[in-house]
Amino acid sequence: MTESVEHTAEPATAAPAGGGYPAARLRLLQDEGPTGPDRRAALAGLTDAWLAALLAGASAPAAPGTALVAVGGYGRGELSPRSDLDLLLLHDGRAATADLAALADRLWYPVWDLGLDLDHSVRTPAEARRAARDDLKVQLGLLDARHIAGDADLTAAVRTAAFADWREGAPKRLPELRELCRDRTARQGELQYLLEPDLKEAHGGLRDATALRAIAASWLADAPRDGLETARTRLLDTRDALHLTTGRATDRLSLQEQDQVAGALGLLDADALLRRTYESARTIAYAADVTWREVGRVLRARSVKPALRGLLAARTAGRGVRSPLADGVVELDGEAVLARTARPERDPVLLLRAAAAAAQGGVPLATHAIRRCAAAPLPVPWPAEAREQLVTLLGAGAPTVPVWEALEAEGVIARWLPDWERVRCRPQRNPVHTWTVDRHLVETAVRAAALTRRVHRPDLLLVAALLHDIGKGWPGDHAVAGETIARDVAARLGFGPGDTAVIAALVRHHLLLVETATRRDLDDPDTVDAVADAVGSPGTLELLHALTEADALATGPAAWSTWRAGLVATLVQRVADRLAGEPAPDPRDTDLPTAEQERLAFEAARTDGPVLTLRPRPEGGPPGPVDDAAVPTGDDAREPVGVELLIALPDRPGVLPAAAGVLALHRLTVRAADLRTLDPLDRGPVLLLSWRVAAEYGSLPEAGRLRADLVRALDGSLDVPGRLAERERAYARRSRTVLAPPPRVTVAAGSSRTATVIEVRAQDAHGLLHRIGRALDAAQVRVRSAHISTLGANAVDAFYVTGPDGAPLPGAVATEVAAAVESALQ
Repeated sequence: MTESVEHTAEPATAAPAGGGYPAARLRLLQDEGPTGPDRRAALAGLTDAWLAALLAGASAPAAPGTALVAVGGYGRGELSPRSDLDLLLLHDGRAATADLAALADRLWYPVWDLGLDLDHSVRTPAEARRAARDDLKVQLGLLDARHIAGDADLTAAVRTAAFADWREGAPKRLPELRELCRDRTARQGELQYLLEPDLKEAHGGLRDATALRAIAASWLADAPRDGLETARTRLLDTRDALHLTTGRATDRLSLQEQDQVAGALGLLDADALLRRTYESARTIAYAADVTWREVGRVLRARSVKPALRGLLAARTAGRGVRSPLADGVVELDGEAVLARTARPERDPVLLLRAAAAAAQGGVPLATHAIRRCAAAPLPVPWPAEAREQLVTLLGAGAPTVPVWEALEAEGVIARWLPDWERVRCRPQRNPVHTWTVDRHLVETAVRAAALTRRVHRPDLLLVAALLHDIGKGWPGDHAVAGETIARDVAARLGFGPGDTAVIAALVRHHLLLVETATRRDLDDPDTVDAVADAVGSPGTLELLHALTEADALATGPAAWSTWRAGLVATLVQRVADRLAGEPAPDPRDTDLPTAEQERLAFEAARTDGPVLTLRPRPEGGPPGPVDDAAVPTGDDAREPVGVELLIALPDRPGVLPAAAGVLALHRLTVRAADLRTLDPLDRGPVLLLSWRVAAEYGSLPEAGRLRADLVRALDGSLDVPGRLAERERAYARRSRTVLAPPPRVTVAAGSSRTATVIEVRAQDAHGLLHRIGRALDAAQVRVRSAHISTLGANAVDAFYVTGPDGAPLPGAVATEVAAAVESALQ
């Protein structure tokens, strides 16, 4: 960019100051005609003509030497349907203040009357330069200054001075601009991973594209140009469609508007829109990262004192300061580059070696190094060294990410792994997920790198981590599709048949442990047998355990906890014992009540009423001592790990929904539930509920209040359904309505020989367990245990139920019960 380049908008016929401009503007935005850059330029040109007419109509001999200048986005001729107008009224200082004020009013008020947002100022060229020196945003706006009407010499003088000042002050202003970009990223996040991204402010958005133009104007560095203009144009097109869809000046691509915006752009659906948006953002973000790195290098070099710079240049003339990283790879100026003796055309593994060395050394991989090597294809299957270098790259931990992103930005990953294209920039609409599919795979490998000391084959763990969700680019169950793809990829990488089978099995079953541990009864021998049969060997089980943890940690904070880790570890230990030939524990032993449970049951039978206790319990660990006083209550209670709630009461209909409803009223989340019956005094059965609960927020309720409300719920004096419905209505009024998929209730066939497993998948909500309990109670089935799992806004709960005789339900009856529960949740 140079000061001699003028940004011009599409010429337009002058519009009259009255109704002509509004009507012409409306036709341009509503009629079928130019779109994209052509429409933005046409809108800018139309607006130019209107404003020029206003200036000409208002001009008078008393106000000579004035010019109207567009700055910022309007200065670039990029006027979106609801963009504000950034205008500068320049004057040479000769006009009287009153005349200038009158002229400004005649320009600004028609803009306001049309409901357009206006950012305006009135300055002399000297005042504009001073404002730019004081405010970086003003200076950036002047770099895009474009003459609209009036004295063109004034505009040219300001533009020339703006570029000269910018280049002179760039060593000081660019770090300030860099800090602004970092602050925006901290506030708005990375556009390429957000479900509701801000197209302008998020990292990789339009602000970053503008910053790259400013860097280029400084003459200190320039951005990689491949695809950059296309990416910026697509983001602008998306913003145009968003403005027209919403009728508002918004840059936030909200979920409820994505399908309409996609339709306006001619895209298939919201996922196609997000994927294209992510691809554009990734291009801009990568260009920004590379460019800022170059800016830093240049500024560091300039900061060296001239005498010292001359001494260093004399000592290193013609050779530079290079530190060896690997064969054919050196570090130069903080980047991994190719050695002078490197011959990419003769060394197909060189790029992988350079990538692995860069990640291991914690330095970026230079773009020109990637481009020099990219043309050299790897043989298929890969040679052993290539496979080893890939494992080294994946095992480097967090530094793997920027190196992988650089390779992906240059199109290398898709050439190495053709199946990667289907998951690249693919959105994941489950709010539990932090990343797109491809970034999640890399993050899982990063997490797995920290677990390699726990497994006998770190290479298989890392490759399986990279591939575990590769099937998400295909229809159907992604684990099933992924197994087939993983076999092909593993063979492509040169793994033997045995290792390929293990990688495929890990991909096929990467959800097995966590889903089983959180949704099935671990005391049921059938649960352990099913997992043992699927895994097949202790070695695969060990790898699957590590992969499960890495996958969950890379998903997001809601996907893993010490509680889940404890459940998975318990399952793994039992499966390991089974694979080692250890006898299965006697179910009768695991069903024996503890002394505490017997005490509570005896007290409930004696008093003919509910008895309960709350016990602190770290997630995944054993319960603490039985001492109600030890449970924090009131304002000082901050209960982060959950407690065990034991309730004993004479068995009667409605106990489960009543207890679940009371817990929901007290904002207690149920994480697991177990139910059993005892008869300690031969006076009739006592139902014992052992539940793991945690406070949604705030403090735990007092045990006495829970008991009192439970008594009222059982005798009917506390209207639990009504109270929960009232709270749900209040919540709906305060929150934005999001259309959730309908609930689905199924029978998990073959999960247990001693009970029928009813699995509920639904939107998590207050009182969900209460409604499920009421439906199961109405179906006259007994709940033996419940396994509650909440992932983000989704609940996946499994209920082990039997008939009144204690036997599993017949198939037809089980189907009817599932249908009844689903109907109750609609």
